[in-house]
Amino acid sequence: MSKAIKEKKKASVAAGLKRSSKANGAFKTICSVEEFKVSVRNHLVRTLAHNPAAATQTDWWIAVSLAVRDQILERSSESMTVHSEQNVRRVYYLSLEYLMGRLLENNLISTGLMEVASEALRELDEDLDGLLKEGPDMGLGNGGLGRLAACFMDSLSTLDYPAVGYGIHYEFGLFRQEIVNGEQMEKPDAWRRFGNPWEIVRPEYAVKVNLYGKVETHFDDMGEGRPVWGDTRSIVGVPWDIPVAGYGCSTVNFLRLWESRASRDFDLKVFNDGGYVEAVQEKAESESVSKVLYPNDETEAGKELRLVQQYFFVACSLSDIIRRHQRSNNTWDSFPEKVAVQLNDTHPAVAIAELMRLLLDEEVLPWDQAWAICQKTFSYTNHTLLPEALERWSVPLFEKVLPRHLQIIFEINRRFLKTEVENKWPGDSDKKRTLSLIEEGHPRMIHMAHLAILGSHKVNGVAAMHTDLLKSYLFPEFAELYPDRFTNMTNGVTPRRWLKVCNPELAALIDRTIGVDWPKDLDCLRDLEESLHDKKFCKEFAEIKRDNKVRLAELIQQQCGIEVSPDAIFDVQIKRLHEYKRQHLNLLYILTLYRRLLRDPDLDIVPRVFIFGAKAAPGYVLAKEIIHAINAVADKINNDERIQDKIKIAFIPNYGVTIAEKIIPAADVSEQISTAGKEASGTGNMKLALNGALTLGTLDGANVEILEEVGEDNIFIFGLKEAEVETLWKDGYSSYDYYWDNEELRGVIDWLSSDYFSGDSNDFAGIRHSLLDGGDPYLVLADYAAYVEAQREVDLAYRNQDSWVKKTILNTARMGKFSSDRTIKEYAEVIWKLSPVHVP
Repeated sequence: MSKAIKEKKKASVAAGLKRSSKANGAFKTICSVEEFKVSVRNHLVRTLAHNPAAATQTDWWIAVSLAVRDQILERSSESMTVHSEQNVRRVYYLSLEYLMGRLLENNLISTGLMEVASEALRELDEDLDGLLKEGPDMGLGNGGLGRLAACFMDSLSTLDYPAVGYGIHYEFGLFRQEIVNGEQMEKPDAWRRFGNPWEIVRPEYAVKVNLYGKVETHFDDMGEGRPVWGDTRSIVGVPWDIPVAGYGCSTVNFLRLWESRASRDFDLKVFNDGGYVEAVQEKAESESVSKVLYPNDETEAGKELRLVQQYFFVACSLSDIIRRHQRSNNTWDSFPEKVAVQLNDTHPAVAIAELMRLLLDEEVLPWDQAWAICQKTFSYTNHTLLPEALERWSVPLFEKVLPRHLQIIFEINRRFLKTEVENKWPGDSDKKRTLSLIEEGHPRMIHMAHLAILGSHKVNGVAAMHTDLLKSYLFPEFAELYPDRFTNMTNGVTPRRWLKVCNPELAALIDRTIGVDWPKDLDCLRDLEESLHDKKFCKEFAEIKRDNKVRLAELIQQQCGIEVSPDAIFDVQIKRLHEYKRQHLNLLYILTLYRRLLRDPDLDIVPRVFIFGAKAAPGYVLAKEIIHAINAVADKINNDERIQDKIKIAFIPNYGVTIAEKIIPAADVSEQISTAGKEASGTGNMKLALNGALTLGTLDGANVEILEEVGEDNIFIFGLKEAEVETLWKDGYSSYDYYWDNEELRGVIDWLSSDYFSGDSNDFAGIRHSLLDGGDPYLVLADYAAYVEAQREVDLAYRNQDSWVKKTILNTARMGKFSSDRTIKEYAEVIWKLSPVHVP
């Protein structure tokens, strides 16, 4: 990065920090510069056993993080005291993923300690900017689901809502992605190898979890039989807490993550008898439960591990929730008054069966009372419109792992079909078949989404269009049966991380222009529209975007070995690799442009850099093939002098939060091109628009609402609408018709599936098959021509820089709706009935 840009960034950010700390009275002064210096020195010497003169960057990062954590934990203690004294109602957020990223910078900003820490470290001859780049991303999530959960935890604390997030303390997370010869290779993500300064182990709250075994009927002296789950194997869940500090307030909630451990670590007798491996086998098997996020479920063993993993985390979490509740409450009737449990997708849906088991078997409550408690306690967020993505478990597997829970699910289903379904649709076997929790077949399958809907008092989608489709397409019978149960909660993102932290120069410009209240009230950004005709403001806005592009260009050079120009359009598609997200549609356009340039090297186009970031699930063969294809095409294009650097492709490996924080502020175009009706919401679209990128997208997910907010002149919409998609399928869609009718499309598909890009014509045969013989399930070919035309419109619009800059400003200014604070307020009011609790 050039020295001038570095100095400009530092000066701009420093000024912004001073304004924030002076103007925002919500920040508590809890630590002076001298006190912070002493705390850092003490941690270096007493915690890490290092002489400051010999300490490494990592040592300084840990010491500074621990000094910040000390201040947060003081607030955490105050929060817990207030919540306990007031016996508050809490929300418990159950999610298999939390994509937290790095925490030091976020926590410094949230606590108001950034200026203090910066000055303290300057006096210690250390550079805070360098330390902010230390440490790995926390390996606790994968995609939008996990990042949403992290945004929600931030907003819950910032808005003073009492909350606990529950998840799994993964040892290796998903995986670390490496690109070798253009192909994705999965390596262990050992993010905890050297410890993590933010987490605190809580062995005193460990929970024993039973698995497998069998169910027998035991009779009492009165001849009453009761099911008893016995002959089980057990593992232990040990909690690790990560405090989550609210921005500009004193509330600190926490994320509690469960690590699996063996109930017996070591069999000394077996070891002494020579069974060295067998002696630690139970320990190894037990600890595998929290090893990785989403074990590959292509095998039966992988499926079993996933089910065990999901049950383990909800069993631990419910035990912890009940323990906390019973400290201050002695009746079960008060449980749903004090406890709200949000199921983030179907992964934690087995919690409904587990709470029923606890209430029926451990607390001996009558069925109706237990079921009423469950329904009042749980609510469920659906995150997918893909029927194949809705979780289902085979009955034989469920019976093996959780035999008592299977009995409870069968009974829930029997009562539901016999009463509610029969009363609504007397004698209608088709309706019963559709609504049943059990899908008949070989083997029979359990619909976890159906269980989540039945066991919850509210079910929400995550964008207006998504919620409408839940009711009309995915669960129409449930919506007819329970019309008041379904509601919409459009997703949002935290402006603290996704603008103030990741784009500090722009945040400082906004502070100077409209004041410093916007991080807690994103609607304030509307006031930026008053500066739309201020040439100085527009010039600064554009310069900040270019500075961010320079920094990203340097990252691309470092990570990919590709030199790109910051004056080109930075066209960005960063998201999980899945066919419905249609990275391969983007690739077909790139090939189209490349082919045109080869035929006419003087073709007048604005130079374009196509930037990708994506991981494919290890067992998702076609998704991995698409990654290989992108990199193979990139290798040809990036080294082809004939096209005069007019297009470049950068696939940045190991995409995660930290890399997103570099890409998003630099993006000009935000690719949100999923097939209409397939994306639930998307949050990358919100982050990119908030930072001044223009959306190029279909009318899918939250794109619909972004269009409503920014206006049709400030977004590029193309492609089939959801109703048109449905009509096309009903009328009989044939991708071959589009293939034969469009010579340019046919040419690029044939080119891709030749040996030109990789030397082997079989390498990308899967993509060709999916698009043609496979029926093109996500209508890539149907939307191709409209997409190419929309890209032409982008090119034309970018040439008028004055107009383009105004469009980017309006995108930033009109993103107020998409703050996760707004989303959380709606959850609190409509679903959780939760009130904020001020911590002095």
